[in-house]
Amino acid sequence: MNVFNFQATSLAGKPVKLAEYRGKVLLILNTASKCGFATQYEALEELYHRFKNRGLEILGFPCNQFASQEPGSAAEIGAFCERNYGISFPMFAKIDVNGDHAHPLWKHLKAEAPGFLGTESIKWNFTKFLVGRDGKVIRRYAPRTRPDNMIVEIEKALAQ
Repeated sequence: MNVFNFQATSLAGKPVKLAEYRGKVLLILNTASKCGFATQYEALEELYHRFKNRGLEILGFPCNQFASQEPGSAAEIGAFCERNYGISFPMFAKIDVNGDHAHPLWKHLKAEAPGFLGTESIKWNFTKFLVGRDGKVIRRYAPRTRPDNMIVEIEKALAQ
């Protein structure tokens, strides 16, 4: 099983089979507009523009599970991302990343790349997963990890 076996809903409400991204390197993260780490959107967009022509896709999944920092509707989330950061990478519908209602993709990501000391739960917004062209998780990054600190590993994955 790999990430291409899953489906998600776009921010516009349309079903998206992640198999559409087969052959791409993915950076998948949970986002929140009111989080202090939301400033990472700018660096994520820069990363996307730098590497999208080489096969990188960034997939953002809004989540309201951490201090209710993503309370808005899909339209509000989309407007925030566009207005403040010019986000052009794919954003998906708000999901849970932990608990009984966690999205199946996120259950898979957590199982494939546990966090510190082997814990599977997502600790905060902007936890990131780098996924290879084969759909297998390469690495999990903590929320504090800045996108520019992932460039070497992204380039290595793109070269595969």
